[in-house]
Amino acid sequence: MTHTGSVKNVSRHAALGLSDERAVHMYEKMQLTRKFDERAQLLQRAGKVNFHISGITQEPSQVAMAFAMNLENDWFLPYYRDYGFVLSVGMTVKELMLSLFAKAEDPNSAGRQMPGHFGSKRLRIVTGSSPVTTQVPHAVGFALAAKMRGEQSVSLVSFGEGSSNQGDFHEGCNFAGVMKLPVIFVCQNNGYAISIPFAKQSAGRIADRAIGYGFPGIRVDGNDPLEVYRVFAEAHKRALAGEGPTLIEIMTYRVTPHSTSDNDLAYRTKEEVDHHKALDAIPAFRAYLTELGLWSDEKEAELQARIRKEIDEATQYGENAPFQPVEDAFRYVYADSAPEGEGR
Repeated sequence: MTHTGSVKNVSRHAALGLSDERAVHMYEKMQLTRKFDERAQLLQRAGKVNFHISGITQEPSQVAMAFAMNLENDWFLPYYRDYGFVLSVGMTVKELMLSLFAKAEDPNSAGRQMPGHFGSKRLRIVTGSSPVTTQVPHAVGFALAAKMRGEQSVSLVSFGEGSSNQGDFHEGCNFAGVMKLPVIFVCQNNGYAISIPFAKQSAGRIADRAIGYGFPGIRVDGNDPLEVYRVFAEAHKRALAGEGPTLIEIMTYRVTPHSTSDNDLAYRTKEEVDHHKALDAIPAFRAYLTELGLWSDEKEAELQARIRKEIDEATQYGENAPFQPVEDAFRYVYADSAPEGEGR
């Protein structure tokens, strides 16, 4: 995203149907996500939590795609880096901290799953599973149900580029294409499937795979959140119009290790990472809002203080909340009793 102060850029978000208030709110969610992610990394390094998967620099695109969705009607099947997405559709920092600390109040899994495995009936976030890509056919199922019921509902499912090589991805795309289902497939291409660079995973562009399944595939720059919003808004409109699915490949970059258990400099250089850190879209979006007179240093200071307070309170609550009692370890895992007439 360029910010030259030209007339061309002045009302870019308004041209997309975003009010000034919504554009500012997007920025606030980006910053909240970044600060949560940074705090989670600090907690893991301090030995207070066991594990964290970071999504730093992917927040702008995740927030943008969430803002293009209908929070009342749509279904969401995010993947494990989607903090910006889930915070934008209504999950709270407190809820994410409860998950990070694996506490009983964790709304995702009552502390049973690793952090990043999101699930919320309240927010229409479908429970995620550890095997990657299993959420893709599930999203297609939700889209099929919406079509059969005549509901104005779209399902959105996201995954990494490594996941796009799994059979679940291709089966889901094929069925959705044949049935013209209202689903948006989101590949967040961050360059590495854990330690394997993209060039050694895939021979072509992920977006181009949609052609074989009979629907559009679009590649978009993840460092341009307004363009991401535009692409998702159009895909959402297509889905509701009965025109079928869209595959969107967001070109983003993972500047952190794959997880807190990963040594990323074993497979890439510091220079490569630093290059992409310099392309961080959050300062660029702040500059865009500032040029339009929608943001200022005073507002930034107020926002950072508010975020710090929210994260501090959520951290304290998550750390002090009780764990799941041992006797509840198998709750929801096995049925309490066998159906009548059947042996156990």
